[in-house]
Amino acid sequence: MTRTTTADTLGMSPRSAIAMLVCAAALVAPASSFGAYSVGTHEQIAWVRRAASNFVTAELSGNGAGACAILNAPLRATQHHRTCAQRWDAKLAKLLREPGGRAHLRREQRAIPSAPVVVHGYTATIELPAPLSNGPNRFLWTENCWMLEG
Repeated sequence: MTRTTTADTLGMSPRSAIAMLVCAAALVAPASSFGAYSVGTHEQIAWVRRAASNFVTAELSGNGAGACAILNAPLRATQHHRTCAQRWDAKLAKLLREPGGRAHLRREQRAIPSAPVVVHGYTATIELPAPLSNGPNRFLWTENCWMLEG
């Protein structure tokens, strides 16, 4: 008695059957991301992603002033005689010394280009694995650009 395989039933070689299964698996992975979508114009979504990317890039380079440039005005205010840049320089120095600190920021950076962005009026959110700052990844349209609210 001979064993019948799926490849035999479909009239194809085993190599073709494997290739077909690999292609099917490749199509299933992106299908799971169909639930995650962005809302807003292409330009708005790109601008929010660019702001988030600029923020994470500044963090990775330990540039507190660069990170502050993306923050909404109330978050840039001087607190306890320390400027925003001084606070962020200290925070980033500590973060980048911690084990896994840079790896965490690199994961965030890689997630930004495909992260869902929802723009609603003058606010926008970007779904990332972790908060960019202390609160939700919420941006506000102010000062003629998207600024991180928290």
